[in-house]
Amino acid sequence: MAKQANNNGANLGFEAQLWAAADKLRGNMEPSDYKHVALGLIFLKYISDAFEAKRAELLEQELADAEDPEEYLAENVFWVPKEARWSHLQAMARQTTIGKDIDNAMLAIEASNASLKGVLPKDYARPALNKVMLGELIDLVSGIGMAEEADRSRDILGRVYEYFLGGFAGAEGKRGGEFYTPRSVVHLLVEMLEPYRGRVYDPCCGSGGMFVQSERFVEAHGGHIGDIAIYGQESNYTTWRLARMNLAVRGIDADIRWNNEGSFHKDELPDLKADFILANPPFNVSDWGGERLREDTRWTFGVPPAGNANYAWLQHIHHHLAPNGTAGVVLANGSMSTATSGEGDIRRALVEADAVDCMIALPGQLFYSTQIPACLWFLTRNKDPGGECRDRGGEVLFIDASKLGHMVDRTRREFSDEEIGRIADKYHAWHGAPDAMPYEDEPGFCKSASLEEIRNHAHVLTPGRYVGAATDEDDDVSFEERFAELKETLAEQFIEADQLSRQIQEKLETLGG
Repeated sequence: MAKQANNNGANLGFEAQLWAAADKLRGNMEPSDYKHVALGLIFLKYISDAFEAKRAELLEQELADAEDPEEYLAENVFWVPKEARWSHLQAMARQTTIGKDIDNAMLAIEASNASLKGVLPKDYARPALNKVMLGELIDLVSGIGMAEEADRSRDILGRVYEYFLGGFAGAEGKRGGEFYTPRSVVHLLVEMLEPYRGRVYDPCCGSGGMFVQSERFVEAHGGHIGDIAIYGQESNYTTWRLARMNLAVRGIDADIRWNNEGSFHKDELPDLKADFILANPPFNVSDWGGERLREDTRWTFGVPPAGNANYAWLQHIHHHLAPNGTAGVVLANGSMSTATSGEGDIRRALVEADAVDCMIALPGQLFYSTQIPACLWFLTRNKDPGGECRDRGGEVLFIDASKLGHMVDRTRREFSDEEIGRIADKYHAWHGAPDAMPYEDEPGFCKSASLEEIRNHAHVLTPGRYVGAATDEDDDVSFEERFAELKETLAEQFIEADQLSRQIQEKLETLGG
């Protein structure tokens, strides 16, 4: 049964006002550029505050040397040289040299902390960056957490950093979705998988939100942070830097690799077998270089089409699961039903191998990168891992959450904590978790289907085909909902038509050659 976490994940109450003030300062500057300016300063404030708190402790200890970097590194606190400390930068905020001062501070921190080498932004001195705006932004950041005790102050800075990541993702729109998975989606994945202990992996980790939520989940449920080990890869260097800063702000030690060739072509962690995998790969990628990977040990269930990476991601993720591992993967809705380019055969093979544990249909407008609905795939290596849960062999749980969520602004929807709890509780009940209520199908919401039922639906995994209609469902579906569904269907048909067109063109070129 999903337990309600403490207030660890809740907003602090002032992030929106702080974001509005910071966003106003950027003026005409593009959010994609300003993002690194603001987040870099929040990061600098965080490590400086953590350093000063530790320094105050050392000054009270007779035998400790408050100016010895080793004293800090031993406690997983970054060493901050004098010229990089926030108090120094705050004093210089109104000087015309402030941009250069910040760059020098970033360079000094990287020189003193090997794990941050190449991570921090160092272009604050560029002429195009307004130095008055920079000084005002330093003043704004200076006030974060000032009235709080040291640990609470750092926690506040960490949450502000996370809130700003989401704010920039929203400001950048589709491009922002490439580095940020909305918090309520991550929260749902984490509550369902419950990564209390073991190895946690994300092969396309973006700015690291999956990891932050996993560590927060462990803390919220009374576990020890050291009980999980975190691994990840990210192909975009700029996004990898954001992830490293995001994790450092949270004090999370992780093995996150920058891999410019991507997880398919240069698997940085080829021998990793993870207990939990959480991933939000880019949807329907057509230029993933699949034509160069026709033979690969990862393609256990069939060779994925060169024109769409969805089933390559699913198989890469399944390949990296430990014997009792489970994975939660965000994919485009079309992945549940497509029969294009052999994808239907791969899906059938996944189902028949009992690798599919649960399928969830999501509502539209959850993501910054697309307005159409997506879905969640839950994969497993073993449906009877022993312990207190039941053997789920030959069954798949379908959940239709497409009508859940509430609009938080004009364009984006979120799940509430109660809705996340409802979905996660059903999943754990179906697993037979010892503290869960007995599982029951709920018309219109969830259904435990046998492999035979799935075969009768030609291995299509769309939850709506299985859960049926709610007993009290109102037939009055709004025009907006019907229109969104039609747009989704049309978008998926365009993708499949484009893939088919490319394949025909390739065949014609082969025949012509």
